[in-house]
Amino acid sequence: MTITTPTPPLVLVIAASDPTAGAGIQADTLTLASLGCHPLSALTAVTVQDTVGVRSVHPVGADVLVQQVRTLLEDMPVAAFKIGVLGSVENVVAVAGILADHPGIPVVFDPVLTSGRGDDFSGAAIIAAMREFLLPRTTVLTPNTPEARRLAEDQPGIELGAQRLIAMGAQYVLITGTHESTPEVTNTLHSPGGILRHDRWERLPGSYHGSGCTLASAIAGYLASGASIEDAVRDAQDYTWQTLAKGFRPGRGQFIPDRFYRTRSAGDNAAVDQAEGRGDGR
Repeated sequence: MTITTPTPPLVLVIAASDPTAGAGIQADTLTLASLGCHPLSALTAVTVQDTVGVRSVHPVGADVLVQQVRTLLEDMPVAAFKIGVLGSVENVVAVAGILADHPGIPVVFDPVLTSGRGDDFSGAAIIAAMREFLLPRTTVLTPNTPEARRLAEDQPGIELGAQRLIAMGAQYVLITGTHESTPEVTNTLHSPGGILRHDRWERLPGSYHGSGCTLASAIAGYLASGASIEDAVRDAQDYTWQTLAKGFRPGRGQFIPDRFYRTRSAGDNAAVDQAEGRGDGR
């Protein structure tokens, strides 16, 4: 008798490498794995960076990127896409063409224009290509407020900016308030009909590397698992806040979210139980 183990939801991440695993494709795969998904990955660029800053970015050729993505799509049923740094105009156009061939798969696009430390990833030509080619293929766009302003061509007001991005083609826009000088972080989910939800979170001390990647990947993971847009956005925010609250500082620079905080917490509890002579009854 053959026993077939169910395949977890498959999420295809198209993003750049970050050797610190604080952000980038490594952060995406950690996030998705921690949420019970199986991450697939296609590399768009190699970066040279540490927790202090980015030293250089080296885009992968569009032909190689297309081969990576199409090979995976021909083999496995992808339930969601997560898009991050693309590295070149050619890669933006190539990815948009692939997404056009798979209109039924939700796309979460984190338009990483700069890193959390201010390192530039996307110039004017790449941003223009995003507007023209990628936004019309995007299910949920997840910019922070500076990114939203740049993508919306400096439309005055965040709400008007969100509606401008929706007019460009994005179905939903989740604008995060991490870069604002407010006591709390306010994240707002916009739809063509207006604001769907405001969520307020305690602003944590310190500077974090990879919070946006974590949030966008978590949304993709929850969508792949069958959640609605609103539920996916709500649950992903909660998960992301917890990873930040339990973040750690492995080097000289920013803190990194702990995507496996649940596993570590369970392990700590088991260790306490063992030390105190408590077992699981077996």
